[in-house]
Order: sequence, then C-alpha cells, then structure tokens
Amino acid sequence: MTGIIFDIQEFTIHDGPGIRVTVFLKGCPLRCIWCHNPEGLSPLPQLMIKKNRCMHCGKCLNGCTHADCVPFNRCVHACPDGLVTVTGEIWDDNTLAEKLCGYRDMLPDGGITISGGEPLMQADFSAALLRNVRGMHRTLQTSGYADADAFLKVIAESDYVLFDLKLADREKHKEYTGKYNDAILHNYRLLLESGIPHEVRIPLIPGITDTHENLEALKKITVNSPVELKNYNNLAGAKYPLLDMEFTYA
Repeated sequence: MTGIIFDIQEFTIHDGPGIRVTVFLKGCPLRCIWCHNPEGLSPLPQLMIKKNRCMHCGKCLNGCTHADCVPFNRCVHACPDGLVTVTGEIWDDNTLAEKLCGYRDMLPDGGITISGGEPLMQADFSAALLRNVRGMHRTLQTSGYADADAFLKVIAESDYVLFDLKLADREKHKEYTGKYNDAILHNYRLLLESGIPHEVRIPLIPGITDTHENLEALKKITVNSPVELKNYNNLAGAKYPLLDMEFTYA
C-alpha cells in the first residue's frame, strides 16, 4: 500500500511523549486560514519554487523525462541554485515502516508520530503504517475531521492521540476552516469512549480561537481531557508564495 508524505522530521519533542520521529502526510480536508503547513493541504505532490531568488534563466521550464518531472512538464532538477523542489513523495507502507523501525534504539522513551496535513485522509495507509511499527510508541496527531469508520480504524492502531480542537461554534468553524465541526466533535466523543490516552490541543489564533468565549465553550466540551494551548506561529505565511498560494490570515 502506498501513501504520500511531505516530510519526515527526526527527533521532535512536541509531537507526543518523549523524543519522536514525525511523519507528515499530504492532504487535508480543512482550510484553516492560519494553516502553517500549506504544503500539506493538497493530497498530491506540488512544486515549491523560491521565486525571490530566481534568475529567470528558464532552464527549469524545459520538458523532462524524469519520472518526478513529467507531472509538472518541467525539470525540477535543472535549477542551478536548487530553487525548484517537489513536496510530496510516494512511499510504500512497508518500506517506510522499515525506515522508521530503524530509529527504535534511539527513541527508548519516545516513538513515531503521524501528522499532516490530515492523516485520516489516508486512513488505510496510516493504519497500515502504524500497524507495521508496533512495538514502538505510536501517536496520531489529527484534526478529527473524517468519517467515523476512518477515525476508528486509525486510532485502533494508536497508543496516543493528539486531537486538535479549534472552534466550538459550528458556524465560526465553517467560516474559518471551511468545514462544520460536527464530524470532529463526534469523533472526539468516540475517542473518549475508546479510552485511548490522548491530549487535546487548541491553537491560539489571535482574535479567532483565543477569545474568552471560545475557550470557555471548548472547556465545556473537553471536560476532563488534558489540554495544551498552542501559541500561534507568526511565520505561518512564509511558505505560501513558494507554492503559488495565497495566505489569507495576517
């Protein structure tokens, strides 16, 4: 089984208990206007181009027969300054699991985290990958937006879940993320029923999620769950121009 990932970060300390290796999967159904991983939104590989350093030599615009160049009808290897790259790489679940298991001895108190994007958009791949690294501590980081079957399939292979909650109000959730939060709240209740250890994470987006009204409403939802408030990343917009995307939150 194959999936598409856009990054593997080694020795992370904020993605679950202990020191971890975090795998970032491409594709997210939400469109949070403050998203700091825009390369994780599309489920497909994308070009990233550092245009501010481009000398307009035109070398990258030539057609190319490299397998990773053909989809873009240009050569991603021709830039003399390495300004053109592809974000998004296809991996087989067994091959990736073998790579991750190679970290086992270096992570005695940590483990593997799968994040995104949204791992539930690749639920079968995520579940297979987590299944193949059994014996290491496995954490799922998720927005919770998916159908219940996909959610249950992936948390069944997880030892710990980092569950993002952003906005309690249904209409505001739709306004700022593009989706209603019905499925998210339903899956959160399923998580509570499962008994799987978890932590709720709330991003503090100025003027949107950090309001007294929203935080009080989320407090009523989370009840006894452990909660971490996450400060907003002020550099969130830096990668959008590289992907020819617009950052709408400023």
